Amino acid sequence: MKTDDVFVSFSVAKQLTHTLILNRIERGELSLTQRVADVIPEFANRGKENITLFHVLTHTAGLTLKLPQMDPMQMGNLQATVAAACMSAAESVPGERVYYSGIIGTAILAEVLRRVDGGQRAYREILAQDLFAPLGMKDSALGARSDLASRLCPVVARDRLPGISFAEEYEMFGAMVTAESEIPSLGCVFSAPDLSRFANMLRNGGALDGVRILSPAMVDLATRNHTGQMPNDTWSFAAGVRGWQPFPANLGLGFYLRGDVVAPNFLGTLTSPRTYGGMGAGSTMFWVDPERDLTCTFLTAGLITCELRNTDRMQRVSDMLVSAIAD
Repeated sequence: MKTDDVFVSFSVAKQLTHTLILNRIERGELSLTQRVADVIPEFANRGKENITLFHVLTHTAGLTLKLPQMDPMQMGNLQATVAAACMSAAESVPGERVYYSGIIGTAILAEVLRRVDGGQRAYREILAQDLFAPLGMKDSALGARSDLASRLCPVVARDRLPGISFAEEYEMFGAMVTAESEIPSLGCVFSAPDLSRFANMLRNGGALDGVRILSPAMVDLATRNHTGQMPNDTWSFAAGVRGWQPFPANLGLGFYLRGDVVAPNFLGTLTSPRTYGGMGAGSTMFWVDPERDLTCTFLTAGLITCELRNTDRMQRVSDMLVSAIAD
C-alpha cells in the first residue's frame, strides 16, 4: 500500500456535500430553515412538503434509510436517484425522530446545490471546482476519475455478518463507483492525505493554506448537538443483538458528535465532547478534536459489514490515538 492510494469513501462523502451546503448558506444562496421543495418543487409530496435543509442535515427529515423504489443499478445516475427520492414517501414527520438516510438525503442536497448553481455544472464538477481544487485535494473525485483508477483499492468485505446491509450490497456499492457515477452519499474516492486536508480545514475553523471554505461561526454551529436527547433509531436493532441501551444521536449539521455520554461511538471515549467527524460503512472515518487540536483520518479497503463490530473497532482506534499523546 502507498500513501497516494485512493479509497472509496462510503458515507464520509456525505460530509463533503454537507460542507458545500453550509458554504452556500454563508453565501446567502440558501438558508437552514428553507424547505427543500423551494428549490426542488417536485419533492413536495407524500409527507415531504415541509422538510427543510436543517432536517436533512440532521437526519430528522423522515427519509428512508435505503434506496427508494428504483433499479439499484441506476444508483450511479444522480438524476434517477433524485427522481425516485421525490416520489418516495416520508417515513415519519419531519423533526420527530432521528433516522439515518443512507442514500437519498445526500442525493437531494446535491441536487439542491446543482440547481442553485444554475444547473449548468454536473455535481462532480461542483465538488471538484468548489471544494477539492481550492483545498488542494488533487487525488479526490466524485466517482473513480480515470487517472485515479489504477490506484483505487477495491472494496472487499472481511466478514459476512449481517448488519444494516449485507456484504454483497457493500461490495456492489464499491463496484458501482466508476468514472461516470455520481453517488454523493457514498461514491467519492480520495487518498488519506486528501481527507486529512479536508479535516484540517475544519480544525482550522474553515480555512486551509489561505483558502476559506467556511467561517469559524459556521463550523461552530455545525458541530453543536442539534438533535438533543433523541436517539438514532437506526441503531434500534442493536438493543436485541448487543444489548445497547438508547443513547443520544448527537448530530450536528451534517456531522456526528462525540457528546458528553459514554456510549458506543466511532469517535472514541477519550476524545473531548466537542469532537466531530464522519464515518463510512465498515471502512472509513475522520474526526476533529477541537479541544486537543487533533485530527484523525482512517481509511481501509477491508470492510467490516457488521456496523456494531466496526463501531467497536473504530472506537478502539480512536482511543488508542488519543492515549498515545502524552502532552
